[in-house]
Amino acid sequence: MIRIGILGAAKIAPIALIKPVNKRDDCEVVCVAARDRARARAYADTHAIPEIADSYEALIARPDIDLVYNALPPNRHADLSIRALEAGKAVLCEKPFAMNAGEARAMAQASARTGLPLIEAFHYRHHPMFEEVLAQVQSGAIGRLCAIRSEFSVAIRYRPGELRHDPGLGGGALMDLGCYALHWARTVAGSEPRVVSAVSKASPQGVDLTTTAKLEFASGVTALVRTSMAEGQRYKALLAIQGSEGTLVARNPLHPSLGHSITLRRGLSIKRYTVPGETTFDHQLAHVVRVLETSAPPLTGGADAVANMALIDAVYAAAGLARPE
Repeated sequence: MIRIGILGAAKIAPIALIKPVNKRDDCEVVCVAARDRARARAYADTHAIPEIADSYEALIARPDIDLVYNALPPNRHADLSIRALEAGKAVLCEKPFAMNAGEARAMAQASARTGLPLIEAFHYRHHPMFEEVLAQVQSGAIGRLCAIRSEFSVAIRYRPGELRHDPGLGGGALMDLGCYALHWARTVAGSEPRVVSAVSKASPQGVDLTTTAKLEFASGVTALVRTSMAEGQRYKALLAIQGSEGTLVARNPLHPSLGHSITLRRGLSIKRYTVPGETTFDHQLAHVVRVLETSAPPLTGGADAVANMALIDAVYAAAGLARPE
């Protein structure tokens, strides 16, 4: 039985972890820690979590926890994930992995040093839909890879306390949403790009509301990545891939279980279809359990997580957007 502790009374945790755990008999959530005891108690009561810890550090120190789910804002990903690894716990860390590539490297080094898994929660990566996208591209179904266009955008309104609008907590469209679009492009290309150009529109609070970046891979493949959380922005999760002999368009690779499609065009042939599967979070938890039980290498985390954070840093630098130290 894998025993899990949750850092943070987070809105994401019920859908991302608690509900998937409740469907299984090989893992359980045993404890949660929040900013204060009362908040932790209310959260535990709501989600039927048996115990609470007085602090994040107290949860990490508990001997009855095998996996720590770090659901806190990005500014607490590095210090607490490293502390958990050093305390002998595997870690599932929410995206974006860290505040910057320097923190990400320190996290990856701690995972390597302790020999314990540190997995970035890019849940989409584990769904059969995305595996199908990769299989089609790698099989040459659309010929040689030429160009990629990816976007994840959705309106996130400003309100006091909204972490996505707070640069000190790791907010911003690129950090919260665009990290997915960058990861889609990198994963499809199978290599790391350079940033050709980038443009950001900043909010009065100092986070990017919209960012667009042009990338180029060593193979000559280009990518156009856009993300926006501006008011009025409609939900858009799109991955379009141009090959020398056709195209593949994946709609909603983020949450395929809520509706998605793959459209494959080659010459006069057009095929539009879907791929069955559970929620991305169910597939992610299955992967985490497999990693912990069999020592299988994680699909996300490590060098991949460092590279994604380094690309985020490079896009912000190219856009001229100042970020917290």
